[in-house]
Amino acid sequence: MKAVVMKAINNLEVVDVGRPEPKADEVLLKIMAVGVCGSDIPRILKFGSHVLPIIPGHEFAGEIVEVGADVQGWELGDKAAAAPLIPCNKCEWCKKGLFSLCGDYKYYGSRNDGAFAQFLSVKANNLIRLSDGTPFDWGATIDPAANALHAFYRAEVMAEDTVCVFGLGAIGLFAIQYAKILGCKTIIAVDINDEKLNIAKECGATQIVNSMKENAVDAVLKYTDGHGVSAAFDMSGAPSAQEQAILSAGKMGKVVFLGISHAALHLSEKAVDNILRYQLTIRGSWNSFSNPFPGKEWTDAARLMDEKKFNPDLLISHRLLLDELPETFRKIEKKEIVFNKIMFYPNGMK
Repeated sequence: MKAVVMKAINNLEVVDVGRPEPKADEVLLKIMAVGVCGSDIPRILKFGSHVLPIIPGHEFAGEIVEVGADVQGWELGDKAAAAPLIPCNKCEWCKKGLFSLCGDYKYYGSRNDGAFAQFLSVKANNLIRLSDGTPFDWGATIDPAANALHAFYRAEVMAEDTVCVFGLGAIGLFAIQYAKILGCKTIIAVDINDEKLNIAKECGATQIVNSMKENAVDAVLKYTDGHGVSAAFDMSGAPSAQEQAILSAGKMGKVVFLGISHAALHLSEKAVDNILRYQLTIRGSWNSFSNPFPGKEWTDAARLMDEKKFNPDLLISHRLLLDELPETFRKIEKKEIVFNKIMFYPNGMK
């Protein structure tokens, strides 16, 4: 089969490799769509993976073409997405159902071969059923959608909340869509890219702020009559946006950090003062898994896509063939393309 192998940092190559054979508890998935996650970019271009060589790719969906001997409930031809985490199911956190905190996990695309390939053997427990009406490339975006939902569940957002989302990648745009689904009346989107801000409007943002052109905190306070929002999310990982999220939160507000920064965070005196005086709650949000595995985040995301309440088409900026993947990462490194969700079709576009 054809696959893209990462042989070293910033070294991707399209090669022919053996087609995997599913174990008794696995199915063989014909990969129909696989997306580029924001975490794939530094992993491939800068930091490397946990093991090398490896086939990256962990946001995917496909058709079941083989079923392992012990697998029940799945048949040939079924459509499925898959959660990439393979928890140990033995540690303290797995036993508590907090699978995102497992310390001895495997992961498709970073610790195990992933889906930048035509086929992948996947644990049946990781599968999420797709309805006939859900396109494969929508299924391949359940991962970022589930991450957005996990962050909202961490903040316990309700319809009466006012929401601000910093960073409008796929997770941020799904967060905007979910805030609209919940019925939130004030949904503020902040980014430095006007194109992404315009998409956020389509997703349901009531106000948009380009933080390169105006002070984001001042804008949020203006749109909330000086109160600040009750729930602020940083999906960007930019330390400046993390501080802005704190400064944008009102009294008793909730601030959730999801974006990975790979950087220190030095807070201003004002930000620290607000945390204390406003009694803010700051929470981290890591990945997207809960009990029963892979979690409500995944089943809810799949349901919302089936109901056409989530619209991944608003996020997918590029649709490409697998052969184009190495060149696409070169363009990403050289900043030659502006993108949101890049989708690859290892078995061709249909």
